[in-house]
Amino acid sequence: MKLNCDMGEAFGAWTMGLDEQIMPFVDQANIACGFHASDPLTMSKTVALAAKHGVTIGAHPAYPDLVGFGRRNMDVAPAELKALIQYQIGALQGICATHGTHVTYVKPHGALYNTMMSNFAVLETVMQAVSELDSSLVLMVMAVPEAEEVKALAQKYQLTLWFEAFSDRLYTDEGRLTPRKQSNAVHSSFERIEQQVLELSNTGKLTTESGASLEVHADTICVHGDGAHAVEAVKRIRAVVNGSNAS
Repeated sequence: MKLNCDMGEAFGAWTMGLDEQIMPFVDQANIACGFHASDPLTMSKTVALAAKHGVTIGAHPAYPDLVGFGRRNMDVAPAELKALIQYQIGALQGICATHGTHVTYVKPHGALYNTMMSNFAVLETVMQAVSELDSSLVLMVMAVPEAEEVKALAQKYQLTLWFEAFSDRLYTDEGRLTPRKQSNAVHSSFERIEQQVLELSNTGKLTTESGASLEVHADTICVHGDGAHAVEAVKRIRAVVNGSNAS
């Protein structure tokens, strides 16, 4: 099981995340491309940091929403959405080239990510955008109950998928993330996070908000690099995953 983290989300004088402390403990860095966060210098520094630690680099494109951190939904026509995604991936590809590395995968951010996993017309537009630019790029998507339908759509565009689960988010019985506005949407205790990661790694299941057991077949687990206890949480998750892989 791989660990991925959203990174490079600082912007100008605004600091976000603990990238230097988190990077040594993850396998995949989802690097912001300037539309919900980041700027060219931040992108360059984050790419260099990932390369230093041998971390796989992914583009983290979003709706053009700096003020809302990409978490506000937008009604964007398919042609414009494709161009927005390709623009952002292309920017990161260019920066990676200057550091002697490359973009391996794409993981959409925030509202775009949530929308594409509930509206497969948007998901298909995202797949078209990635495939047209470079069909060797892997698309990271949420591990949802409709995984076979998602796989079939990806085959249409000759794309490889990585399915993602979340270490610290509460799931509904329908296999979706509970809304962030819900008070218990994000797990606050290390023990609860460790339990969820252990379940995912060992059984391919997790416990939903009602206490039900939900099958979640994931290739990678998302960890978060911001917050007062982020470094400790990621270290603990890394230990759980390493122990699970060893067994």
